[in-house]
Amino acid sequence: MRLPERFFKERKLEHLVENQTSYTLNNASMHVFETHLQAEKVLLQFDQPVLASMLIGKKVMHLRDKESFNFLPGESLILPSNEVMCIDFPEADVDNPTRCLAMAISDEKINNVINLMNEQMPKVDGSEWALMDYNYHFTNDASIYGIIQRLLYLFTENHPSKDFFVDNMLQELIIRILQGNERDNYAKNASKLSSNNRLAYVMDFISTHLHEQLSISDLSKKACMSESHFYKTFKEELGVTPIDFINSERIKMAINLLKDPDKKIKEIYLECGFENRSYFNRLFKRKIHVSPGQYQSKFKKD
Repeated sequence: MRLPERFFKERKLEHLVENQTSYTLNNASMHVFETHLQAEKVLLQFDQPVLASMLIGKKVMHLRDKESFNFLPGESLILPSNEVMCIDFPEADVDNPTRCLAMAISDEKINNVINLMNEQMPKVDGSEWALMDYNYHFTNDASIYGIIQRLLYLFTENHPSKDFFVDNMLQELIIRILQGNERDNYAKNASKLSSNNRLAYVMDFISTHLHEQLSISDLSKKACMSESHFYKTFKEELGVTPIDFINSERIKMAINLLKDPDKKIKEIYLECGFENRSYFNRLFKRKIHVSPGQYQSKFKKD
């Protein structure tokens, strides 16, 4: 993820460990941290919920109720208010600094968005949208990556309306993060939740029938909904269409199968429920950025 040129012109490097450049607006503040020396057990805390995203380099994060983990470029982390981060920087140096952004978002802004979601996008099981009170670590999808990149630009821009621009982007970011968290929660616990939640039941059915032809018509019947209501509910609650979710799960399955260098690609895409190779190749390359054949070649023994 690239920082705008204005950032490098305006910043002042005063500390080699966690040098901080900050931008503050009405409902959020963005802080870019740069570390130019290896360090351990650096503590960081915010009094508002925070989105942290890695830009360059590697951190090792130590958080409550979670095993230590590597925090890498392309990944983000949602932290509740007053969460203490204990951070190691095993690879930082003067020529290759570690860079991370932390965006603190006001409780008022988050609550306004959540209230809007509960009014206009109610959950199928009757529960309410709420900000998670735990640390949510995830890989940015294309939409969240694009929003963060846009926010990096807006926070550093000298524009009289940037508070308005940022507010609109924050709303979309909050919605997409909550939908992504819901999707991950369902995917991890679908079988456990399926008896009491129609979307979890459908997701559990999808995961065990990826090799079959799956249609909106059949899935909506499983959810006991009309096709239009099922499609709308699925997209609003999980942030993706049913077909996009099915294809994503099939690609995940293909990634695992391709680790066997002796398995034929035709055998793999049919096993994953794809009808033809060109469609499979196109979706795989869009997500993994290499063809299935190139990916499989990494696992071939010399």
